[in-house]
Amino acid sequence: MRWERIPLGPLQTNAYVLVDENGTCLIFDPGSEGEKLIQHIEANSWTPLAVLLTHAHFDHIGAVDDVRNRWSIPLYVHKKEQHWLTDPMKNGSLLFMGEAITTNDADVLFEGEDMLTIGPFSIQVLETPGHSPGSVSYYIEDAQVIVSGDVLFSGSIGRTDLPGGSYEQLLQSIHRKLLVLPEETVVLCGHGFETTIGAEMDTNPFLNGF
Repeated sequence: MRWERIPLGPLQTNAYVLVDENGTCLIFDPGSEGEKLIQHIEANSWTPLAVLLTHAHFDHIGAVDDVRNRWSIPLYVHKKEQHWLTDPMKNGSLLFMGEAITTNDADVLFEGEDMLTIGPFSIQVLETPGHSPGSVSYYIEDAQVIVSGDVLFSGSIGRTDLPGGSYEQLLQSIHRKLLVLPEETVVLCGHGFETTIGAEMDTNPFLNGF
C-alpha cells in the first residue's frame, strides 16, 4: 500500500491518493483542479472507490464533484459539516475567495469514531475538532499513515480563528488522538510536506508545555 500527495489550487491544498497493490484507491480532500487530479489517476490506471473529506472548508472540496462524477463513487464527510458542502458562507469560499465553491450533498455521513471498511481499506476515523467542528483524521494502520487535514502540520498546527474553531480544542485533539499513535506514523498534512508523529512530539513548538 502506498500514497501520493497532489497539491491543488491556489492554496496548494494537498489531495492524497492511497493505493493498494491492485491499483484500487481512495481519494482524500480533492480541493481543486479536478481535471488535473483525474488525469493523474487515469495515467496510473488506478480505480477510485470513494472520496473522503477531513473537513469541508472550500479549499478541500472544490474538485469533489469532478472526481465523484467521473467514477460514480461516494463522498464521506462528518455529519457536523454536511451543510458546509452546499453553503459557501459556511465553507468560507465567499469570505476568502469572493466566489461560491460548493459541492453536492455527501453520500455517507458519519459521526463518532467508527472503523470504515471501503473495499480492501480499513480506515479508523478519529474525531479531531478545533480547526473546524467536524474535522476528522483518518488513521490507516496498514499503511502507517494518518491523514490529518488541517489539524497538524510539520512544525505547526491548524488555524483556529475561523467559524467553529477552538485553539484549546485543537490542542486536545492533537494530544489525545494523534500523539498517542506510533511515533513512526507518517502525518499526511493538508498543506505543506509530510512529517511524523515522533518528529512533531519532539520539535513542534505549539505542542510543548501543553
